Amino acid sequence: MPLGRRRNRIDRSLRERGVPPEPQHREREVDETTGPYDEADAPDDGTTRVDLGALRLPAVPGTELRVDVNQQQKVIGATLRYGDSLLQLSAFAAPRAAGIWDDVRAELARGASGQGGRLREVEGPFGTELAGSVVVTPPAPPGGPAPQPVRRAARFLGVDGPRWFLRGMISGPAAESPEAAAVLEDVFRQVVVVRGSEPMPVREQLPLALPPQAAAQLARQQQGGGRHAAGGQQGGRHAAGPTA
Repeated sequence: MPLGRRRNRIDRSLRERGVPPEPQHREREVDETTGPYDEADAPDDGTTRVDLGALRLPAVPGTELRVDVNQQQKVIGATLRYGDSLLQLSAFAAPRAAGIWDDVRAELARGASGQGGRLREVEGPFGTELAGSVVVTPPAPPGGPAPQPVRRAARFLGVDGPRWFLRGMISGPAAESPEAAAVLEDVFRQVVVVRGSEPMPVREQLPLALPPQAAAQLARQQQGGGRHAAGGQQGGRHAAGPTA
């Protein structure tokens, strides 16, 4: 007699005698993470985080948070400074079934090469990343001549989460020294991404917002006809103050 049928007959016999069947446990596979975190997996670690909407950034002593805004005063990115090093953060929508970091990494490397930079794949604390240099043009001083492009050391970090992708760019001394990078890597590790349930096109940036206090300050400045700390006609950055 086939084992399957014998097992079914035993179960039916037990049910007829009022004996409950053995409970069947199904173990759900859960991917553990040490960060960055999805909102659903955010740890209860007592860390104070600055709420920027889609990103919640840890308040790490010695770091200063600035948000990048466009002409319409819409927040398009966040930058944390630690000494002379910077960590720029952006989060994007991603497919449910697959990540986009492999494709984004290849595009970043091609783009940097086309502008005179050099990026290569290396293994880092968050998996495969890009390291090398990029060529950037510093912002022009008011009324001054256009500055010349300069080469800067840079690292690009990427993490694929559930329906989101988080990208970080480290520049300055932290892009070349593991010791100098430790604090900014820890910041990146403690980021919480809030994807939301709304459908979004793949690679569309997740919406960011100023913290309430900074938003109120900017509104007062606009009502008074003033400009925010690094504003201008092409947008700029708004200082959200030290994170600790």
